[in-house]
Amino acid sequence: MNQPAEIDAAPIHALLLVGPGCPHCAGVLEGLGSLIKEAALGRLEVVNIAAEPALARELGVRSVPWMRIGPFELSGLHTPAELRHWVALAAREDGMTHYLADLLATGRRAQVTTRVQQDPTLLPRLVDLLGDPESGLSVRIGVMATLEELQGSGRLTGLADGLAPLTRHGAPRIRADACHALSLTGAPGIRELIRPCLADPDPEVRETAADAIETLDQGSTEP
Repeated sequence: MNQPAEIDAAPIHALLLVGPGCPHCAGVLEGLGSLIKEAALGRLEVVNIAAEPALARELGVRSVPWMRIGPFELSGLHTPAELRHWVALAAREDGMTHYLADLLATGRRAQVTTRVQQDPTLLPRLVDLLGDPESGLSVRIGVMATLEELQGSGRLTGLADGLAPLTRHGAPRIRADACHALSLTGAPGIRELIRPCLADPDPEVRETAADAIETLDQGSTEP
């Protein structure tokens, strides 16, 4: 991924949930404490869930250490370098895109689906991942599976404008993914966006485009 500029915004805040007998909580607390001392973090709130179990229930936390760094929710042992990495990403405009990619790459697609259902403004981040040549296979599969799960929900129609340029991308894999993703959006005019790919020089793109149009023809009528 490219390296966009940092966000000119308020300091990053963090929340850490710990518990008695936790073997990793002290290390994570120490790592976050160092970032506070360096002013990389503006605020750190530490809650012992044995004393305040209601917060853990509210957040759906079942094990500690659990932390929220800016918009990112993380759990388990994280080294000081990893914590610094997430704090730095929290200050970047594309930080959430990296976070979603990490969730998909590590098999936590359910969390991605939950996040985009709660905040549909995150959906264009998935388009960004499809259009990034550096996105690995597990990320691309995860993005497509998430879009397929949301198909018919009405949440995907706004993605067509972002997906359409990807049908002309230099990488055949991205053009093919864009054709399939477009077919899931339910947006008006998607057949005409996919149709040029029927003459694509790459056979996989042509096949994906044909399959996408066939699926649309067999399904509900496009507006």
